[in-house]
Amino acid sequence: MQGSANLTVMIKAARLAGRSLAKDFREVENLQVSSKSAGDFVSRADIAAENIIRKELTEARPTYGWIGEESGETKGEDPTRRWIVDPLDGTTNFLHGLPHWAVSIALEHRGKIVAGVVFDVAKDEMFVAEKGTGAWMNDARIRVSDRRYMRDSIYATGLPFSGKPDLPATLRDLAALLPACAGVRRWGTASLDLTYVAAGRYDGFWERDLNIWDTAAGIIIAREAGAIVEGIDPATSAEQSGDVICASGVQFDTFAKLIRAS
Repeated sequence: MQGSANLTVMIKAARLAGRSLAKDFREVENLQVSSKSAGDFVSRADIAAENIIRKELTEARPTYGWIGEESGETKGEDPTRRWIVDPLDGTTNFLHGLPHWAVSIALEHRGKIVAGVVFDVAKDEMFVAEKGTGAWMNDARIRVSDRRYMRDSIYATGLPFSGKPDLPATLRDLAALLPACAGVRRWGTASLDLTYVAAGRYDGFWERDLNIWDTAAGIIIAREAGAIVEGIDPATSAEQSGDVICASGVQFDTFAKLIRAS
């Protein structure tokens, strides 16, 4: 696809960070890891990748704001634009040697996500989208699935860990959904869950208590591929609430009704 200058910069930054992460992933047993919170680890690879992304994006667009998982938020001279970055979504997978993790970069303009890049480094799959131009994976257009019936469909979610408070709600969701569908997957990388809905691999995704850097890029990619993305509470936005439900247009109402009723 022929993207904007901003998208070109985002793709370049994701590839550079991915190259650094791939090198560390091959030596994952030797990484020096410090505990950040229960079940959530930060590695020197994570920090190095964020530094690479920040350098590339800041040099290209020095006036834009920034929010990153590791470094927090920095206001920009341009108050209308902000980069939203998770340099390593799927840190726990990475540290366990599981090849399912991604670099996630989004651009926000006046409070709306207008571009997103999710790079699955291990599989060399680059998912990208800009508002109004569709969604793409490695230069091929992607679309959500057209499966109509939940009994033929698979869904993705995250499972709360280490005492997170949304465990009871998630268990109720699973009790309602599992008898009605072909399966539920938990792969531990929200950005890829959303892009897999975009590519028609999953039929829907839901999860609670996410951060904006977990979802921003994946949300615009999913929407540009034809998905509906809302907050689990329909009065809230998926981006700001952190409680996300996403599915193809043909399934969204049925899927959302089931999750919201549980």
